Amino acid sequence: MKKEEFLKKDRIIKGITSDGHFKVSVVKTTEVVRNAARRHDLSLLNKVLLGRALTGTMLLASSLKGEERIRLRMEGNGPAGVILAEANSVGEIRGFVQNPNAELDPAVHTSINEGIGLGVLTVSKSLYNEADQINGSVEIVKGSISEDIAYYLAQSEQIPSAIHLDVALDENGDIKSAGGVLIQALPDAPEEKTVVIQNNLKNMPPVSELFESGEYIDDILEEVTAPYNVKELARGPVHFFCRCTRDRFLNAIHMLNQEDLEDISDKGQELVCHYCNEHYYIAKEEIDQILAEKRIQMN
Repeated sequence: MKKEEFLKKDRIIKGITSDGHFKVSVVKTTEVVRNAARRHDLSLLNKVLLGRALTGTMLLASSLKGEERIRLRMEGNGPAGVILAEANSVGEIRGFVQNPNAELDPAVHTSINEGIGLGVLTVSKSLYNEADQINGSVEIVKGSISEDIAYYLAQSEQIPSAIHLDVALDENGDIKSAGGVLIQALPDAPEEKTVVIQNNLKNMPPVSELFESGEYIDDILEEVTAPYNVKELARGPVHFFCRCTRDRFLNAIHMLNQEDLEDISDKGQELVCHYCNEHYYIAKEEIDQILAEKRIQMN
């Protein structure tokens, strides 16, 4: 496939500098964010906030293996409410905002960061070699998501990191482009090289502008690590994907006790997945059948 065709696709690339001092991940999430905005009918504010959260979570997931998962939860006192995003290393991303229609009042708020406000950022990991989920929490220091993730990595995981997340809207409020960069210093990374890398990211134009100018994740990977050589470790597609199914919701109804089943047995139930806003209808007859089976078990 030609490079021009790749420019239209959401992908992530992971690399490491040849000296072994820095890991770098670059991701393009334009279609991911568009899909989320469409599914959840997001306001302009939440297109940016959830878009950043989805992009940042995918970058964090780049260090995982297989279908290990990472979940980012931001709970602040801003109008957006809870923002939750989840991703795995195979490129599956999903998420939602508690108040999808929330907007900022320009007469009161001066920064988009106030959409989240003050609160707590929690990162949860489900790993192959850990029986229990690993959780880490920090204060939300900025509400920009980029700086909050960097603060979490420094405080909770002691990994010096720099992250840049970007969601650009066009004049109609539609998603124009989205993506991000994550750089992490490995043990013994020299201070002078760290400064160079940090300045590269600081002086780099927004990712959306780079995409619009025709650059792709490969180009950004090399630019942000210059003048040091970088070796590609892996790349793959990313997409908004939720594993919810009607059968899973039906199994959840099977888990209800007899009393709860009787409370909902007078009519069918429409169930909604918070992550992807998919709607599933469970007919009254199906609930009656489950209730009948439950009564037989109780006798």
